[in-house]
Amino acid sequence: MFTIFPTIVEGPLRESLLGKAIEAGIIDVRVHDIRDFATDRHRQVDDEPYGGGPGMVLKPEPVFAAVESLGEGTKRVIVLSPAGRRLDQALVRDLAKEPRLVLISGRYEGVDERVVEGLPAEEVSIGDYVLSGGEIPALVVLEAVTRLIPGVVGKEESLERESFEDGHLDHPHYTRPSEFRGMAVPDVLLSGNHAEVERWRREAAEEKTRRNRPDLLER
Repeated sequence: MFTIFPTIVEGPLRESLLGKAIEAGIIDVRVHDIRDFATDRHRQVDDEPYGGGPGMVLKPEPVFAAVESLGEGTKRVIVLSPAGRRLDQALVRDLAKEPRLVLISGRYEGVDERVVEGLPAEEVSIGDYVLSGGEIPALVVLEAVTRLIPGVVGKEESLERESFEDGHLDHPHYTRPSEFRGMAVPDVLLSGNHAEVERWRREAAEEKTRRNRPDLLER
């Protein structure tokens, strides 16, 4: 992962599933500071945009140098950008098959377009909104992809039931107590009838999808 703010991502990489997967050696995550690849004494990585306008643009030279420092070999390069393809579970599954991912965190007004054209790189967005930089989106990609790596999630069956895996959102979940502030767990979940529970979950998942994300049912 390449960024000009390594400390933003270092904390999350030590926690939860990501941290455990890294500690166990299931995945190998390395964070590099793009400024280390600048050639001037001020370690400048950005400059004003040609044509004028507000903000600054990440220069191509340090980004190219950073990615090329990884050497030869198969690698899929991703630039996190609000102008990219929107991340979805299908893309996550595709990325999880890659032996090596290179994540470039955009900043300021973005990355010089020649990075995308010349490396080449793919632009990926985590949603239709703008953040200050690509570090958090890069962590989102990393978290989503890591969960699909065998050995990371304890019960891999749970991955098959999650939202988006079958075109629906996940079904509602309940745990103890069976009643809370006048709200009760559906009786079928307490019945012990596994066939009825599965049917309820399918129907509840479809209803939740229709209510919250009807666009998924239209695809």
